[in-house]
Amino acid sequence: HWIARGLGRALAPGDVEVAAVYLGDALPAPERVAGVVVTGSVSMVSAREEWSERSAAWLAGIVADDAVPVLGLCYGHQLIAHALGGVVGPNPNGREMGTVDVHFTTPDGLSPLFEPGVHRGHTSHLEAVLEPPRGSVVLARTAQDPHSALRYGRRQWGTQFHPEFDAEILRRYVEAR
Repeated sequence: HWIARGLGRALAPGDVEVAAVYLGDALPAPERVAGVVVTGSVSMVSAREEWSERSAAWLAGIVADDAVPVLGLCYGHQLIAHALGGVVGPNPNGREMGTVDVHFTTPDGLSPLFEPGVHRGHTSHLEAVLEPPRGSVVLARTAQDPHSALRYGRRQWGTQFHPEFDAEILRRYVEAR
């Protein structure tokens, strides 16, 4: 619900299939999906858990095939980068948490999701994409993260920030931390 609302979409029941891979759910056959959103997680990509590595291999195949649009959010952003050969690990600038300025510096005709300029984004992460994968395009940065948004392929993107968060959700994350 948060993701659909955060992306400005009203979805009918049954429009979304959720695969809780960390709980053992199978990933859908790529030809069965119209698009993929990979969410955040309390897990760390650098832990290389079995379910995460399996998901990374699945994502690498989807991006290589280029038939399905993909959006990675936070952990999902990092997982796509890892899947495509980038380096993910603890952010050397520390935890980034709160509502921050996201500087979209690269006008990119292939990225209809983002407009150049400074936009506010909600963040909560310890790890980051340290080295983007070869062929990716850096679309945005923050004061603590030089790779806050990337385009991985023609129709595959990742954001370190959370478009699905609103101010109330972020406030609760801050309080919990």
